[in-house]
Formats: sequence, C-alpha cells, structure tokens
Amino acid sequence: MMSMNPLTTPVSWQCRLVHQLVRARMRPHALAPIDPSWVRAQMGRPRAARRWMARVTGAAMTMREAGQGWPGGEVVSWPGHAPQAPVLLYLHGGGYIACSPETHRPLVSSLVRRIRGRAFVPRYRLAPEHPFPAALDDAKAAYRFLLDVERIPSTQIVVAGDSAGGGLALSLALAIRDAQWPAPAGIVALSPWTDLAATGGSLTENSDRCAMFAGETIRRAARFYVGESDARSPLISPLYGDFRGLPPILVHAGHDEVLRDDAIRVAQAARNAGVEVELQLWRHVPHVWQFFAAVLPEARDSLNATTRFIRARM
Repeated sequence: MMSMNPLTTPVSWQCRLVHQLVRARMRPHALAPIDPSWVRAQMGRPRAARRWMARVTGAAMTMREAGQGWPGGEVVSWPGHAPQAPVLLYLHGGGYIACSPETHRPLVSSLVRRIRGRAFVPRYRLAPEHPFPAALDDAKAAYRFLLDVERIPSTQIVVAGDSAGGGLALSLALAIRDAQWPAPAGIVALSPWTDLAATGGSLTENSDRCAMFAGETIRRAARFYVGESDARSPLISPLYGDFRGLPPILVHAGHDEVLRDDAIRVAQAARNAGVEVELQLWRHVPHVWQFFAAVLPEARDSLNATTRFIRARM
C-alpha cells in the first residue's frame, strides 16, 4: 500500500514552533564545511532537553556491552515485556559521521514504549575514520547477534532506522537477502537517506525550505561515508538496489525536507519490485521529527502508525 497524508492537513502550532527552533539551530551551519568532530560534539544538545524527552517515554534504559559479534550499544527494554514482544534492531542516524545510542534515546524509547518490547541499538563505527562498509558490517554483526546469541526468531525482528540509519536499514535488508539469512519481519525507514549519489530533485526544490539541511549539506556529507567506493552501490545507496524478496517496508518522511525524494523513490522502487510498502509524508515537519514525540502531535501520529505496522508484522 502506498499512501500520503493530504497536504491540506492542518499543521499543529507545536510543529510550527519546533520547525522554527530547529531551523534557528541548524540552518546557520547548512552551507558550512563539515567537521565531523564538531558535528559529534553538537548532536544531541541541549542534553537536558534530550534527557527530559527520554524520561517522558517511561522506558527502562539498560546498557549492554555484549560479547564477540556485537559492536556495542544499548538495549532499550519495556519493563515486563512479553518474550514474544517485537524486537527492534534500531540503526541510528547522523549522516554516518555522528550520533549514537545515547543521542537517540528519546526516539527509540518512544517506539519501545508503544510496542511494549525491546530495541537493540548498535554503536556502529562512524566515518570518515571508518567509511563504507564499516557501518554495514557492524549492522550485519548485530543482526547475527540477535539470531545466534539472543536466539530471537527473525520473524520477531523489525529492522528500523532514521536518516542515514534508515538507509542503512534498507541496505542491511538487501545484504540479509543476498546472504540468504532468515529475513526480518519488516523494515522501518524514517526520513531515510537512500541516495548518496545525491540525485534527488528535492535536494534543490526543498533546499531553502528544509528546517535542517540544504541540498549541499547532503552532497558534502555523503563523501565521508562513500570514500573511494561507488556511491550508487546498493549497499551504500539502497535506492539503486533490487528489492525483490524483501519483507514489508514502512517509509515516513517530511514533504518539505531535502531527503523527501530519497523516501519517495525508494518506496516506489520497492513497490515496483512487488514489495508491500507503506509511504506517508507529513507537511512542514523537520527532518526526523519523531524525536519530538513528547511535544509534537505529528510525531506521535507517525510513531503510532509505525507501531501499527510493527504489530501487523508480528
């Protein structure tokens, strides 16, 4: 199924306020040279607001540094979850150069609370120190850890991610299929970055409209992860992959963000390959607006729809 929220849907006042706050913080840096160290230091700030949003969800946080085969990271659990509850392998965003399980606690916690299950959030290696295929190799290792060590049936696992993590989730799904491993129950991609060759029309169309990035931000950031590889490799840019045989996919994106066409085109490619796809677009929301579920009705709508998708896969 492919669907879009009507563009006439009223935008909440909370969304308009958050959009302006995000724009004021992010847009001054949109055309500046990208320093990964500076980005890492800034992401997740102000930390007090991030910690408050994580607490609002009510999920219990535990850190697990597992044994061999796991890249490290967090396990976010709902207290008293059932053994058969959904399990997310959640791949955080951050342009492959920044962010961590800690920065993504508000978003992951919001999902865990809704599904009443668990999320494994690996601390995959970051570029430019570790370009492709480091992040994908770590994601594959995390998936095998869930299967081989945690003994979780693949039919109980949903691979999810936002931004770069959303693209990584799709690349992981392609790698799982090609390796003939047991397939996950579904894929969730929130504002996914699926084309590191940067050919989407919305990079230009929404360059001034996007609250967080300019089109040039995306073009510059891609070079760190791509390195000497081919940006159109499906394991880097899943937009160029063959989606036949993949599990159902959910894609959510903002109509006004520069990565809008990355979401629309990858959903269409999967649909053309016979994959069950749900695509929804929201108007005037910032990139990965689901972070703000504590205050945004649009974020709660997206997460509730994601929860329905995940439960249907179980």
